Amino acid sequence: MTDLELTQLRREKWRIDGHPVRTLEEAREFIESVGFALMYPLKPPILLPTFMGAWVGSDDHLPTWQQAFADPRAKDALELMVRLLRNQDAYEANLSEENNAFLLAASIFPYFYALKGERNPKQPPKPGPRSEYSQLACDTYEIIRRDGPVSKAQLRQKLAGSITFAALDHALNELWSKLRITRVDYRPNEGAFWDVLYRWAPDAVREGIGLSVAEALSALTSKYLDCIVAAEQQEVESFLGNFVARSRVRETINALLAARELSFVHVESRSLLQITAAKPELAKIKSPGLKHRPR
Repeated sequence: MTDLELTQLRREKWRIDGHPVRTLEEAREFIESVGFALMYPLKPPILLPTFMGAWVGSDDHLPTWQQAFADPRAKDALELMVRLLRNQDAYEANLSEENNAFLLAASIFPYFYALKGERNPKQPPKPGPRSEYSQLACDTYEIIRRDGPVSKAQLRQKLAGSITFAALDHALNELWSKLRITRVDYRPNEGAFWDVLYRWAPDAVREGIGLSVAEALSALTSKYLDCIVAAEQQEVESFLGNFVARSRVRETINALLAARELSFVHVESRSLLQITAAKPELAKIKSPGLKHRPR
């Protein structure tokens, strides 16, 4: 396989080959196929598809999240993405930017939760010198738990005092990074609405709690390679290293290679990892370790 062929395979899978996503069903099929997607491209780029690119059908001159307000295409793409969230066909997490959604397919979200989520989600966070949560984050969580789904403006009003939106954003990110809460809706005149994740998606949370970190990381490694067709080991480590130590990713890759679930493919002068189950150039790649979740 050549670099050009690898690029073309990714373009087809990521729907940036002139075949845009338009309907809810197409959006559902896209996110389930790739498993992971950013809403908008990042700078510097991350090796992931974007929902914006799939909507446009191209990766040419896509807006970043900072530019989205001025791009008329972003409004329609955002509306379709929010429909996925409302239907729980996709879930959202916090990869790097609050305003740039990191989307995960419903079938793989429990594996992600096993890496990043709380094992006892109904126990409220508590502040303290050794706590990962500030007092404001704990107060914010309690309001969302009690009154959610709620918007940021409603939260600020309920918290009273002189809380700035910047401080509230920081508190929400503290909770979101641990999958305590999630954005469940968006209304143009009110913004995003938040709810506690264990109430919004009890089955996905329960399944994630029951998974070990090892099996979750194995499944996510396989799905990421499914998403990008083939990649250098350091590219896989770089992506999954956002969630766990890169040494754990390396151990998982070695275990999958030993089990022959992964193998190497030569792409010109490089040796890239791929899923052994099917050669990328032959068509669909099925990820080992990802079980079907009835809807």
